[in-house]
Amino acid sequence: MTQYDDRVERQRIKIKAEDWAKGVKSLHAHSLSSMWYDDRPEDTADGKSVIDKEYNNGVVERTLASGEKFVFRKYELKGDALISAFTQNNWKKVFTFATRCGIMVH
Repeated sequence: MTQYDDRVERQRIKIKAEDWAKGVKSLHAHSLSSMWYDDRPEDTADGKSVIDKEYNNGVVERTLASGEKFVFRKYELKGDALISAFTQNNWKKVFTFATRCGIMVH
């Protein structure tokens, strides 16, 4: 059954990456209209403040002072891009597990 080891390992990493994607990468309270992902400059016009919560998968959730929320998904990581970002941020864990199982990690 060793012919399927790579597929099983990839699926295991994919599941871990999807769970990791839901984690918060950063919180940013600001009144800037020049954020790289921002296509809603009206949210911060006239000095209004917002709180942007960025997730590990690139999704940004913006909360206005009124409590209203908007989600920026333009740069959301999915599939291979998500797995790549996950392994770059967790490469020691992935490498150690794969090495113990005798699986080649590229």
